[in-house]
Amino acid sequence: MGEVRVDSFTISIDGFAAGPGQSLDDPLGAGGTALHEWFRPTRTFQRRVLGNQDGESGVDDDFAARGFDGIGAWILGRHMFTPSRGAWPDDGWRGWWGDEPPYHCDVFVLSHHARAPLVMAGGTTFHFVTDGPEAALALARDAAGGADVRIGGGAATIRQYLQAGLIDRLHLAVAPVLLGRGESLLAGFDLPALGYRVARSAPGARAMHVLIERVPGA
Repeated sequence: MGEVRVDSFTISIDGFAAGPGQSLDDPLGAGGTALHEWFRPTRTFQRRVLGNQDGESGVDDDFAARGFDGIGAWILGRHMFTPSRGAWPDDGWRGWWGDEPPYHCDVFVLSHHARAPLVMAGGTTFHFVTDGPEAALALARDAAGGADVRIGGGAATIRQYLQAGLIDRLHLAVAPVLLGRGESLLAGFDLPALGYRVARSAPGARAMHVLIERVPGA
């Protein structure tokens, strides 16, 4: 059975994954776009997301690239797919990434509202799961076929899986940004008590990379 991973999830120095006031026009909230300035120049982002052939190599790109290695399925919170709330609107929305998302596998989206699967170009199919995080993980493991499952976020979704002790490895990119307030990732968590430890850290050109893992047997 593969691992359950979080990769390239960015937080500010003060622990926020998004700023306040998130909206369709500002999905990461006030100041939130600055969190991802480490990721956009990487060769992984430029090639996989934008379809360009350029991009920077180095530590930041090494971590970005590893986040796609060995992944057989993804899990996303609803707001990682859409800005809408409540019942699904008939607005033609097909995700933030255009006609060909960068996942290229099955993606399980947590939602309180049922919806038929959405098949996209490039091998991505979005499945909408209404039975909760553990049900989504069971479906994702089955779809992954022994490969790893990546929890893509957002913060609330990662918190649910951390609280349940279901994440094996967590890679955080700590951006040199202070947001002051917003959506906190780790507030209120005692990660050592939950069985987690820091396994490695490495400075990149634009972010500090920290790898947190579950202690074997925890």
